[in-house]
Order: sequence, then structure tokens, then C-alpha cells
Amino acid sequence: MKVLCILYDDPKDGMPKSYPLNELPKIDKYPDGMTLPSPKGRDFNPGELLGCVSGELGLRKFLEDNGHEFFVTSDKDGEGCEADKHLVDADIVISQPFFPYYLTKEKIDKAPKLKLAITAGIGSDHVDLQAAMDNKIDVVEVTYCNSRSVAEHIVMMILSMVRDYHTQYSIVKAGGWDIADAVKRSYDVEGMHIGTVAAGRIGLDALRKLKPFDVNLHYFDRHKLPDSIETELHLTFHDSVESMVKVCDVVTINCPLHPETENLFDKELISKMKRGAYIINTARGKICNREAIAEALSIGQLSGYAGDVWFPQPAPNNHIWRSMPHQGMTPHTSGTSLSAQTRYADGVREILECFFDGKVIRDEYLIVSDGNLAGTGAHSYSKGSATKGSEEAADFKK
Repeated sequence: MKVLCILYDDPKDGMPKSYPLNELPKIDKYPDGMTLPSPKGRDFNPGELLGCVSGELGLRKFLEDNGHEFFVTSDKDGEGCEADKHLVDADIVISQPFFPYYLTKEKIDKAPKLKLAITAGIGSDHVDLQAAMDNKIDVVEVTYCNSRSVAEHIVMMILSMVRDYHTQYSIVKAGGWDIADAVKRSYDVEGMHIGTVAAGRIGLDALRKLKPFDVNLHYFDRHKLPDSIETELHLTFHDSVESMVKVCDVVTINCPLHPETENLFDKELISKMKRGAYIINTARGKICNREAIAEALSIGQLSGYAGDVWFPQPAPNNHIWRSMPHQGMTPHTSGTSLSAQTRYADGVREILECFFDGKVIRDEYLIVSDGNLAGTGAHSYSKGSATKGSEEAADFKK
């Protein structure tokens, strides 16, 4: 079979010859008891850089030893890109949320052999799920592999924005000691009201990590948490996003992107938030209206916006979020720490081993199976597609 893999570019100064840590902490299970990915083999050392082109997710030896063709590229956007050229006769496509290959209906229609689309990570909205269902292409992802990594990133972003760390760091780096300038937008999070849109694996983990900061915790989700968890974390449940955002000082977005959540945080919803609130978005950029976010920051309706996600990705150089004030954007790195890369590379190999051997892929990994939403997909997504507009990614200039 032909396996097409789209990964982000190598480091500008070449692949690392050594790493800061000699080994990763040993973790066997996720908080809900689900075991970590368990492939039969592994052709890399845990903690290596695997998500870039030269890292190859550690898959080349495994695939070529088993007689499969393996093509890896970072050239994924625009007319005539390498990924499109190889998609036409590919059986399997592997892509990452951080550097997504937007598998649109038009591209799927040109790939008659395509059987499986694998997300090396979590979040498969870069695939037109409706087209995948219509064409009986299975879509899978490595559920939970980097959820805790993202939850850590959320806590980091909340503290960085509320304490205005970015300003303080910039002052020191510029050789200054301007304390008044450094603290004029800096607050404590203690006592604040913090809410999550969706309390799944990432949202709930972020709430648990935030509880020791003595904050008031809120959540909205279409699936209500058990009473025991609400009691444990002193959670307030809201039956609508509007109900939650109007009382929260910080809102963190942790829901999947699908037609029901696309453009959720528009000008109208943001106007219902507490004046001066902060938004933290590590979910998907398209959940927030880009112009509405920028305007809210400029007039003070929002005090800050920290996003790890954009639409499209890479974001064009003229994307308004690159230049708007009071932002703490990162280039979708929350889920691709070296720790997370080991887990999602193992998960991709586990999925491939099951697929080649005709064995059942874990239900938790399933997004689309046999023409329908399945597994995690049935729990988290709705039918349809959220890939419209992805062609803008070709406007990014390296």
C-alpha cells in the first residue's frame, strides 16, 4: 500500500544531535484508565523529535520492511503541492492537527484508492468528515495521546495572560526595568471565575489543574458530568454557553470544531461576556471569529486572547491575529511536545498494525467508520464539514 504522510518542517538549524532530557517519565495509563498506545514495535527513542519531516513519526522502517511505500512531505498547500500529487494513488493519509493537510471533498474525490485517514494527534476537523462518510473512508485519531499536554498549555496561557507575563519578559529582554509598565495590566487569578466550553478529556483535566489556584470553576457541555465530579471540583454547570460566559473572567475553549461550533464566538457572543474577560483557545481557530476577537481586544471588551490554534494553518502572514493587541498566540504547539510526540507516534503505529492485520482499531480512536460517525466521533462531532476556507493556508510565506 502507499502511505502518504504530511508533517511539519524540520528545525531551521537541522535535527537535534542531543536533547535536554535523557528520558521521559514513565506513564502507563491516562486518568480514566485507558492505556497508552501499545504498538508491537517502536523504531525511535522516546523523546525524539518525530513530528517533522525527518522524524517521519518513526514509521519508515516498519512500513518499508512490510512492503509498503512511504512518502513524507511538508509541501501540503496550493496548486500542485507534493501532497496533492501523491494523494491520487494513496491508500492511507497521515496528517497532524498542528500542520494539517486539509482533506477536502475535492481532494477526496481525486483519491479513489483512499481507505484510511489518520490524525497523528487529536482533532480530525481538517478532514471533510461528511465526504469521508460518503466515500466510506475511515477516519481515526490517537485519542487522549496529547490531551494532557494541551491542558498544561491552557494553564500556562491563563497565567501568562492574566499576569501579563509577555509584557514583563519583553521589558527584560529589551534591557529595561520598567516595573510600572510591567504590572499595569497584571492581576492574580485567585478568586476569578474560570469556565470551559466542553469538559471532555482536555477541558476536565484543565479544570483539575486549575482547582489548586483557588478559583471558581464553571463548565458548559452537552454531556453533563457526574455529580461526584461536580462536587469534587466545586463545579457550576451551565446549560448554555451564554449563561457561562457572562459570569466568567476567563473562558477556555475545549470543544471540537464541527458545523455546530464553527464561528461560535462571534461578535454577539463576545458582547455577552464580562467586560475585560480573557479567552484561551486551544481547540480550533475557526470556533472564534477572527475579526470579532481583534475588535473586542481593541475596545477592551476582552483583556486578552491566547490562542494556540488558527484557521487556516499555517496562518497567512497577514492574519489579523498576528498583529492584534494583548494576544499570546502560539503556532499550535500545545499538543506536540516531545512527550506527546512519543505517544501519538506510537498510536499511529498501533493503528497501522491493526489495519494491516485486519484487527479491530480501538473504539476510542474511531471518528468515522463504515460510512458513519463512530466511537469518539459519534460522541464529539456532528455530520458535515468545517474545511471551507482552508485554501488560505497557501498564502503563508516561509
